[in-house]
Amino acid sequence: MSSRRVLFAGIDVGSLSTDVVLLDGKGTARGTAIVATGASTQKACEEALERALAGAGGTAADIALTVSTGYGRERISSAEWKVTEITCHARGARHLFPEARTVLDIGGQDSKVIRLGPDGKVADFAMNDKCAAGTGRFLEVMARTLEMDLEQLGPRALLSGRSVTVSSMCTVFAESEVVSLIASGTPVEDIAWGVHLAIADRIAALTDRVGSVAPAVMTGGVAKNPAARKALEDRFGFRLLVPEEPQLAGALGAALIAREKSRPSH
Repeated sequence: MSSRRVLFAGIDVGSLSTDVVLLDGKGTARGTAIVATGASTQKACEEALERALAGAGGTAADIALTVSTGYGRERISSAEWKVTEITCHARGARHLFPEARTVLDIGGQDSKVIRLGPDGKVADFAMNDKCAAGTGRFLEVMARTLEMDLEQLGPRALLSGRSVTVSSMCTVFAESEVVSLIASGTPVEDIAWGVHLAIADRIAALTDRVGSVAPAVMTGGVAKNPAARKALEDRFGFRLLVPEEPQLAGALGAALIAREKSRPSH
């Protein structure tokens, strides 16, 4: 059997999306997929795997080993190993950027800062998983309050002429602040930029707990937002490295671990 037909699967089951990466024996990505998790973790996993396998030109029988990660990792019965997202995001980010020393992962429902040792292993981390502040959900709520699509929020924020402070870390109170700013006639662009500065404040607070070292990689869906990247870069004073598809970093890390764990038997 050629390496093309032996695949190693990484499945990252997040609250909003389920992501799959399939690697071949040489560690090359052969198929990827991102689907909405929705109400059924199992259904999302099956759909994502199906799409990734179609891209790889393979079938489920070609998968030698599967590693699951993310909040729903325990529900993936086909996975031989379940690994924490901290480990998988660190592994994926370090693979994409070997010089990485910090990972800022901002997802739909949580955010985390991971500090890596010189060897690439996790040295420390801090996580915000009890509150929507500093996550994609926070931006979603603010975009809705500003009556725009989430995809518009970042580009509009970059048109801002001045900084407006959205001081509350709580999503509900921050929403009230935004409503008040709208009522006072504050330009929407300035409010949108203030929302992104609030995200940067939240991530900076997490970073203060573990310490950040450049180079830093930004992963998760929020990494696609140009204003979120700029707000964080302004705050930290250095450029962030962003993968071509930042949502796949966790699944990539899981797939790399799957390939590594299968080595003794191949």
